[in-house]
Amino acid sequence: MSYTVGDGSVVLALAAGIVGYLYVKLQGRQKKIGIIHQERMAAMEKGIPLPEFPFEPTRESRGSDPDNVIPILGTVLFSLSVGTMIVLFLNLPAESRSFWIAPLPFTFLGVGLIAFRLLNKDLRR
Repeated sequence: MSYTVGDGSVVLALAAGIVGYLYVKLQGRQKKIGIIHQERMAAMEKGIPLPEFPFEPTRESRGSDPDNVIPILGTVLFSLSVGTMIVLFLNLPAESRSFWIAPLPFTFLGVGLIAFRLLNKDLRR
């Protein structure tokens, strides 16, 4: 493979963008810590007690909702397998054209997952 100067400049630009983003994020965090430190020093001089706050707010992980994963997986499986069947049908030579049905089990699996979600939602009501 032969790479051009343009390819190298794109890689360098992406790397510089990532490093720049991390630098700006670090600078913002240090500025925030500096402001908190100044506020605490001023409060200590005045004798005002301050509660302890973490420097980084804790993020609540919601986790994945299994009710949303099933139809998404079904849609992805269905669309990818139908697309693969179309590509195989159009690009295979005439003698091996019957191979286009190979992704059909994944199509049925996707349709089954979507139908399961729809039927399960109706039963919960």
